[in-house]
Amino acid sequence: MRTLLVTGPGGSGRTTVAAATALASARSGKRTLLLSGEAGGALGIAVGTEPDRVTDDLWAVRVDSGAHFRGELLAFQERSTAALDLLGAHRLEDEELTELPGSEQFAMLRALRDAAAGGWDVLVVDMPPVLGTLGLIALPEQLRRYLRRLLPPERQAARALRPVLAQLAGVPMPAQWLYEMAARWERELSAVQELFEDRNTTVRLVAEPGPAGEDALRTARLGLALYGTAVDTLVANRVLPPKSPDPWLAGLQAQQDKVLRRWYEEWESACPVREVQHLGRDPRGRDDLTMLGGPLEPGTSSEPSETWEPASGPGRREPWGSIEGPAGDDGILLWRLALPGAVKEELDLVRRGDELLLTVGPFRRIVPLPSVLRRCTVSGAGLVDGVLGIRFTPDPALWPRGR
Repeated sequence: MRTLLVTGPGGSGRTTVAAATALASARSGKRTLLLSGEAGGALGIAVGTEPDRVTDDLWAVRVDSGAHFRGELLAFQERSTAALDLLGAHRLEDEELTELPGSEQFAMLRALRDAAAGGWDVLVVDMPPVLGTLGLIALPEQLRRYLRRLLPPERQAARALRPVLAQLAGVPMPAQWLYEMAARWERELSAVQELFEDRNTTVRLVAEPGPAGEDALRTARLGLALYGTAVDTLVANRVLPPKSPDPWLAGLQAQQDKVLRRWYEEWESACPVREVQHLGRDPRGRDDLTMLGGPLEPGTSSEPSETWEPASGPGRREPWGSIEGPAGDDGILLWRLALPGAVKEELDLVRRGDELLLTVGPFRRIVPLPSVLRRCTVSGAGLVDGVLGIRFTPDPALWPRGR
C-alpha cells in the first residue's frame, strides 16, 4: 500500500491538496482512501466515520476523536470497576464526557491502524499542521518505550505465580487486565509505527511561498530527517499568476518568485517541487480540485516523464544513518546521521546505555544504537554541512581479542 501523509503549516491548504491528491489517485484507477479530521473538507460533501464512496475508486472517512475518547474511557472504566469501587468512585456516563486536549492524536493513530488493514492501493492522510504531524510520527515509538519500561513483557510470564508472589511480598500485584491492556496497546502502536516506517510511506509537504512558509519548511525538514521520514514532494500552494497589472499583486508575486527559486535550489536534491496555482477562490468540490494546476497523483514529479515507483512489497525503510570504518588501527567507527538545517548551538547528544538521546532544535529523539555500536564508547562528534558524525571507539572489554 502506498501511504501519503500530507502536512504543512496551518492555513497552507494541506486539506485541499490532500483531497486533490486522493482524487487524482482515484482517477488513475487506484483504490484510494482519503483519511481526514475534517467533517466536509475540500471534497464538498459530508464525510462519515465509516468509509464513504465518493467516486468509483475513491472513498473518504473522517476521524471522530470525540467518539474515540468516550469509547476508550468507558472501556477503561469497565475494566477497572473493582479498583474504582474500592476508591468509592462515581461512574462516568457517556453523555457527560467531553474529549480532552490531545485526544485527537490517539484517535488518528487508531484510524491509521484501521486504514492500514483495509487493503487500499493508496492511503492519503490529511495530517495535522506540521509540528502536530511530527509529534504524531514520534508518538508510537515513544509510547512503546514507556510501556516496555513500566510494564516489561517478560513479567507476564510469571502471571500464574502472581497470587503466590503477592502473599510473599505482602503487596498486591498488577491485575491481569493491566497487562492485557498494555499488550493491546503494544500491538496497535506497533502496527502504526510499522506504517510510519514502511518504505512506501512518505510525506507530502504543502506551503505557500513566503517567509512563514520558508521558516515552517526548515523546521519540518529537520524534524522529518530526525525520524528518517522521506518527503516525496514539496507542494508550493496558491502560487499567483505572473505579470499582474495590479502593483499590489505584482509585489506579492515577486516575493513568491524569490521564495520559489530558493525552494528549487534547496529541495531539488531531496524531492521535486510542484506548483499549484491560486484559483482566485477557496477550492471546493471535485471540479475545483481537478483545476488545481496539474496532476497531483501520488508519485508525480515536476517532470511528467518521472513517476514515483513503489518499493517491491511491504517492508521497513533502511536504518537511519550509515556506519563507516574502521579506517585505521584505532578501530574508530563513524556513525553519520543526516540532519539538514541543524545548527551546532541547538544540538545535544547523550549516550545512555544502548540508546542515544539526541536533541536537535525543538525536537528530541531517543535513538537505539545499532548493535555494532553498543560495544563502543562515544569518543567525539561533529556537525558538518547538515550531517552529524559521531565517533565510536571499540571497548576492549566487549570486543573479541585478535590472536
